[in-house]
Amino acid sequence: MLPTRKLTLIAVLVAQAIVLHLFESLIPLPIPIPGVKLGLANIVTLLALVIFDFKTALLITVLRTVLGGLLSGTLFNIAFFMSISGAVAATTLMAILMSLTSTLNPSSRFSLLGISVAGAAAHNLGQLAMAALLIKHSAIFYYLPIMLVSSLPTGLLTGLLLSKLLEYLRASGQLDEFMS
Repeated sequence: MLPTRKLTLIAVLVAQAIVLHLFESLIPLPIPIPGVKLGLANIVTLLALVIFDFKTALLITVLRTVLGGLLSGTLFNIAFFMSISGAVAATTLMAILMSLTSTLNPSSRFSLLGISVAGAAAHNLGQLAMAALLIKHSAIFYYLPIMLVSSLPTGLLTGLLLSKLLEYLRASGQLDEFMS
């Protein structure tokens, strides 16, 4: 991919992730559990891992988190640090699982749904680790089971939405175009 074209696609993905991040804050969850969100912006992160590489996906993740924090008024507060730690943890684990998937034999590959759920769990772990660091107490990890249980539906949702997006991109020929 030409550098200008790649840069343009990165900018579009960052913008889409920010829109999803801001849109998600407007959606009331049926069961309001503190710290639990749908994670719609992770669709873009996982898409970036499919199209690009870890470094580019991490760049998109960090830009999305910083710009999203700036636009939502949470830049450099506790919520921002928890968000960025969770996002980096999720991106890192999903990248590791994606790389294992491409090197393992086909019968033992991780599915996009599995990678998405693992990313949601890593996001929650990253958030709790940052919270423990900020409050200087490990009791916050008693909340871990609730956060991990919430990773299943949220990770499945983002994984399913990404799968549908990839189906559309393949059918329209755009996925091959992005990956060339």
